[in-house]
Amino acid sequence: MSTCRRHPAGPRPDPGLLVRCRDLPTSILSDSMERVGGVRGVHWVPGGRWPRVAGPALTVRTRPGDNLVIHRALDLAEPGDVLVVDGGGFLERAVLGEIMGRYAVTRGIAAIVVDGAVRDAEGLAAGPIPVFAAGINHLGPYKDGPGEVHGPVQAGGSVVRSGDLVVGDADGVVVVPHERGSEVVGRGEQRLRAEEEQFAEIAAGTFDRSWVLETLTEELVTGDGPR
Repeated sequence: MSTCRRHPAGPRPDPGLLVRCRDLPTSILSDSMERVGGVRGVHWVPGGRWPRVAGPALTVRTRPGDNLVIHRALDLAEPGDVLVVDGGGFLERAVLGEIMGRYAVTRGIAAIVVDGAVRDAEGLAAGPIPVFAAGINHLGPYKDGPGEVHGPVQAGGSVVRSGDLVVGDADGVVVVPHERGSEVVGRGEQRLRAEEEQFAEIAAGTFDRSWVLETLTEELVTGDGPR
């Protein structure tokens, strides 16, 4: 019999903070964290089109190619959780498919992020919750374990802890440490307002581009160059 190490669940975020997160693109949020915190290499499964999602991380670490502990995590899920699976970036065997995706919906999970492969891409893309993965593979998983639930995991180069804020959209996934939530979201809102002002300046033809030449030293090349 395999072992599942079950850590205490992390803190639940303020619902109002989650609403504010859903108004901020992942690009804005990562810029607001010194351009770190991204889960590299995970994107919507092909064909998926969903609104931006935000929720607390339900973390899972599993042996690559195995999904026994992921099943246990689904049973422990609370409504609004974002399931984050550390599958070691292993792409040679899927650890989640449409059956688990449909069950995740009944558990109230808001989104699924897999640093590894999934399968049944068309079925997952047609479902109501976003599914992000590093790859697609029809080969199914083993169910032997071991693994951990609610512990710290690594996903796409970022550490994710239970309760951290996970935000995902068409650009990918960003993770905001729960203790920095208000700070990062506040910065993000300021950046978003600044971008909207730049969009207005572009439309009006008043967009200031002087900084480009102020930053560069430009040398003009004369003559015909090498023949």
